[in-house]
Amino acid sequence: MSTKPNTPKGMRDFLPQEVMRRNHIMGVMKTQFERYGFLPIETPAMERRELLLGKYGDEGDRLVFKLLNSGEKVKKADLDALDKGELSRFGNSLSDKALRYDLTVPFARFVVQHQNELSFPFKRYQIQPVWRADRPQHGRFQEFTQCDADAIGSDSLLLELEFIQMIDAIFGDLQLSGCTLRINHRKVLEAIAQLAGAGAETTRFFTTLDKLDKVGWEEVKRLLLEADFDTDILDKINAALEGKSNIDQLDVLGQLLGTSDSDHDPIQDLSFLFSNLEQLNSTTVVFDWTLARGLDYYTGTIFEISAPEQVTVGSIGAGGRYDDLTGVFGMKDMSGIGISFGLDRIDLVLSELDLFPPTLYTSIDVMVVNFSMDMITSLIPYINELRKQGKRVFVYPSAAKLKKQLGLANQLQIPYALIMGEEEWKDQSCTLKDLNTGEQSLIPLARLTQHNWD
Repeated sequence: MSTKPNTPKGMRDFLPQEVMRRNHIMGVMKTQFERYGFLPIETPAMERRELLLGKYGDEGDRLVFKLLNSGEKVKKADLDALDKGELSRFGNSLSDKALRYDLTVPFARFVVQHQNELSFPFKRYQIQPVWRADRPQHGRFQEFTQCDADAIGSDSLLLELEFIQMIDAIFGDLQLSGCTLRINHRKVLEAIAQLAGAGAETTRFFTTLDKLDKVGWEEVKRLLLEADFDTDILDKINAALEGKSNIDQLDVLGQLLGTSDSDHDPIQDLSFLFSNLEQLNSTTVVFDWTLARGLDYYTGTIFEISAPEQVTVGSIGAGGRYDDLTGVFGMKDMSGIGISFGLDRIDLVLSELDLFPPTLYTSIDVMVVNFSMDMITSLIPYINELRKQGKRVFVYPSAAKLKKQLGLANQLQIPYALIMGEEEWKDQSCTLKDLNTGEQSLIPLARLTQHNWD
């Protein structure tokens, strides 16, 4: 009995129109990345397992797709762990490679491995798929594409400003307005965590606070209280900041936290950003002291982009400053900052808001109708010349009724049909039909390649 073919859960095929949409988004991303001085790189789909684990927190580590060893390496399986029911240790003994969880940790490995071939500060962009063993749901897949840009080798706040401007430029080109960019600083959160009695449990505090968008404020407070954190300070901060502007919130928070006047004071860093932001056209930028970003490698400014309110897909981009991600690979003092856009979620948002340009799906300029092999072969020199000029030409491969051929042209949203029937063949001409208006023009073959179709 044959099995119905299916993709694995959380994985997808992409039809031509879907690929066109994705190419449109990636084209906008690449254009803006390059305008801001980023260079393209690529890294392998899989990395060494130990390189990935321990970089994303406990929750992230559980979502890393591990690849089973094969051949002689299977003999290294820890059967003692299996006998003892220690399934995590047993699973790790079966695998020494994993599919990449994101593009940032592999980028840090890339920088260290190729440091003698790179010039610093180094700015790179990368558009490739990543994999996470997460539960598939709307806007969340096990395989998805990230569009990343990172700058490494400088701790200048000018980079944060440029990233914010680039984010706005990308959404402007995509005609996507109404997005919100929330900004915070990990050192602000660390100070709040200490006031809440986190002690050495700051990671747990961040992880719990990071659930805010999913479970709501009251549930987060309950979870923090359950973990013996003091939530009174959180209520105090909420009350003190309510209704105030971004700059005023930072001033008040600085007083509550007792921040210093040093050059590395996080409140001063955030104040610099907000006071130097020019008017943005597509994106609202707000300070949000509750933004945590659960990944362990962030150390400074962090940010997250939300889609317009009428679309519910979670964040469509996020990133932040990391001061020593390369340090775990032996390369110290390499501060970096990066942004990761979720291509799949942005596609969902643009589709739901009907923001893709109507011309996007016109990937073929003209269909050549086929009534006989002799007629088609007589047209081949002209077809080749049209292609050299940049026209995208679809030749119907076999003789068929005109209705059938034009039906396919309509399905493929081809705007023109080039028709050579018996009369045109005798006269050495062709009929060019506009399939949107129905208008027809008789064009001598000698002038076909000079005809203005626009």
